[in-house]
Amino acid sequence: MRILVVEDEKKVLSFIKRGLEEEQYEVITAGDGEEGLKMAMEKNYDLLILDWMLPKMDGLSVLKELKSQKNTTPVLMLTAKDSVEDIVAGLDSGSDDYLTKPFAFAELLARVRALLRRSEQDRGAEIRFADLRLDPVTHKVWRKDKEIDLTAKEYGLLEYFMRNPHEVLTRTMIAEHVWDYTFDSFTNIIDVYVNYLRKKIDRDADKKLIHTVRGVGYILKEED
Repeated sequence: MRILVVEDEKKVLSFIKRGLEEEQYEVITAGDGEEGLKMAMEKNYDLLILDWMLPKMDGLSVLKELKSQKNTTPVLMLTAKDSVEDIVAGLDSGSDDYLTKPFAFAELLARVRALLRRSEQDRGAEIRFADLRLDPVTHKVWRKDKEIDLTAKEYGLLEYFMRNPHEVLTRTMIAEHVWDYTFDSFTNIIDVYVNYLRKKIDRDADKKLIHTVRGVGYILKEED
């Protein structure tokens, strides 16, 4: 699970990052609202932990902008503001949960787990692209009515493609999201796995769906 933490207090940021990493989460950080918004829009995250009082752009403004752009990443708002009016304002702006400072890490962790569980349930609906279907609950995949047998990594790779159709996915993006690891730029393991997947998905189909973007990466789209 990848979590973006936007917090300008360095001690608080370090405390959250260290604690979440000890729980085996991948944690990416930003120190102000503008940077946090840019990072949240450029990559996919499973959860955003967002401080309210941030330099350059406050957390509420970041949240409103994300929602206006149809960003569906669940958001946990952190703030010293604890009035009923403040809590209502945060929730009405699109925050999924609200935690006031100071807080115990155990409570933060419990809220993180609850939001991630809820997010997983929300993502349980079947995903479709062209005549390709993927069930996130059973991890089954079909092309038309034919079920396709995939390994765990092939499934993870295909799900990433299907959640980001028509978007060019670089090898680095694929490595970080599917493997949670930054591969050396010369490593060809991404190409190997894409070829495995392509053979299973496209080999007997009239229309090819997985395409190479030369020098960049891959894209899921219907043939022009």
